[in-house]
Amino acid sequence: MKDIKILSIETSCDETAASVIQNGNEVLSNIVVSQIESHKRFGGVVPEVASRHHVESITVVIEEAMKEANLAPSDLDAVAVTYGPGLIGALLIGLNAAKAFAFAYDLPLIPVHHIAGHIYANQLEHELQFPLVALIVSGGHTELIKMEQHLDFTVLGETRDDAVGEAYDKVARVLGLSYPGGPEIDRLAKEGEDTFNFPRAFLNKDSFDFSFSGLKSAVINTLHNERQKNNPINEANVARSFQESVIDVLTEKTIDAIKTEGVKELIVAGGVAANSGLRTRFENLSKEHDFNLYIPALKYCTDNAAMIGAVAYELYQKKHFADLDLNGQNYIDIEEFSF
Repeated sequence: MKDIKILSIETSCDETAASVIQNGNEVLSNIVVSQIESHKRFGGVVPEVASRHHVESITVVIEEAMKEANLAPSDLDAVAVTYGPGLIGALLIGLNAAKAFAFAYDLPLIPVHHIAGHIYANQLEHELQFPLVALIVSGGHTELIKMEQHLDFTVLGETRDDAVGEAYDKVARVLGLSYPGGPEIDRLAKEGEDTFNFPRAFLNKDSFDFSFSGLKSAVINTLHNERQKNNPINEANVARSFQESVIDVLTEKTIDAIKTEGVKELIVAGGVAANSGLRTRFENLSKEHDFNLYIPALKYCTDNAAMIGAVAYELYQKKHFADLDLNGQNYIDIEEFSF
């Protein structure tokens, strides 16, 4: 059987990434250029700055991915690219690079949904077992998704306001921590105790939706009030209290979804899946509730192109290709991406 090699490109936010994946799970190369240092001074991603960095890096990143894989364009079977959701300007850089490469070397173009990529990051280490529930937690997304088979996505719940990673970044900014805020709060939380007992927004118990704007506001208001009174603030306790609230909501909703849907397979993916507190809690819960837990290695939690290649392999099998007029979309419901 012929090995399928796919060049994948990911530029949905502030990482310029290219990867060559063989047969959907063998990583021949995985190049990621981060822009964190550029955005740190602004306290978050500036879309225009992100786009400019993608323009500067995209050609070099693709060349490096091909070099590391030790392949020529003629060795490839397809080119895959994230077409959404994401920052539209950033997406267009990757899209145009992928389309140019596909046109130049007469290769099929495979359009990939960014969230599907996060789910399939697990495929790089473990074969997906169905049915499964996936919890996607990142700077732009908080979703519970059920899959009965490959490329079959049903949204069980999603955030009604802030994504969990967004809440982390905003709370970190108020605490005076550097960007990105998630790792900083996770580090600080290990030194503190849950003394503030911030609210847990579970919404309707019959709903798998999330809400984090109230928690974010509670933390900000608490800090504002304490500072007005010139009271000393134990930042480690604030970080731990915030993180415990987030973890309680994420894990309880997810366990409810697993039980309701009657599945034994759970995937946790996205940038916030790198959070040590969340990983530890889910590991303990998997033993307590007897389900199989899969969380990618840290390098596959944040945005990368290898995860895009993992999805692209499944799409290649179905001959799902795009024309060269493929455009970027800042939002695409993942259920529209089901097959």
